[in-house]
Amino acid sequence: MDDATALRRLADLPGVAAAVDAARQACTELRWHQALRRRTAEARAETTARAARASAALDGAELPVDLVRDVLRGARPAPDDAVGRTVAGAVRAVDLAQSTGDVVRSAPLQALARLHTAAAAGLVPDEALGRPRQGAEQPLDLPGPGAAPRGTELADRLSGVSAVLSAPGEVPALLVAAIAHGELLTIRPFVAGNGVVARAVFRAVVVQRGLDPTGVAIPESALAASGLPPYVSALRGYASGTPDGVAQWLVGCADAVRRGAGYGVEVADAVLAGRLT
Repeated sequence: MDDATALRRLADLPGVAAAVDAARQACTELRWHQALRRRTAEARAETTARAARASAALDGAELPVDLVRDVLRGARPAPDDAVGRTVAGAVRAVDLAQSTGDVVRSAPLQALARLHTAAAAGLVPDEALGRPRQGAEQPLDLPGPGAAPRGTELADRLSGVSAVLSAPGEVPALLVAAIAHGELLTIRPFVAGNGVVARAVFRAVVVQRGLDPTGVAIPESALAASGLPPYVSALRGYASGTPDGVAQWLVGCADAVRRGAGYGVEVADAVLAGRLT
């Protein structure tokens, strides 16, 4: 069985097909929102700020959304501490994810390097930016669902992520995005910035493969709103490799996109009404 067939068969797991269909329908409704006919850029900028804030918060770094908006537009810098640097990295990574989808698909490892450089600048030494962990290096940012692979095992797992991200177009976008998301959180290929990178890859795939071509859905906010414990629990299920565990993760990712599309509609409504703050 080839990789594409294996990915497509994931839709046969309990609850997955229905959850993927619900996410697709929600994104379709968002896509045709009246505000996105002419003011997509305005809505996408607000989405970027909210998505970055939520993604950083899932890694324990939280700042007010008005400050994150200012960081995004260059009006003021993020605080010069670990929290501020994490949030600034999330802003850069989410912004890059909106436009780097083609590279994620055609040159996945290059895209991962770019996203990590964006996410982890200021958090790791310059020589560690964009490169996987080497030798005895361990991830310093996330505990993960188990021991982080190293050496040849890490290289093999990254090759698997690359194969997933390069899957042909007939494989549902959400399955590609969710598996890449789960794998990156499981293997934690970098010294730091793994969570932000994993969620940026998830966004890039969802946008590039046409599930949410507007980039206005905010699955990161849906994940953050549910809280860290359910996110970690679902990740542990995924890492277990059991059908039920993998299904739980896929359904959770699909639900985050469905609810994230709802957050996107709220943004678009505010843009249309001229009350975006």
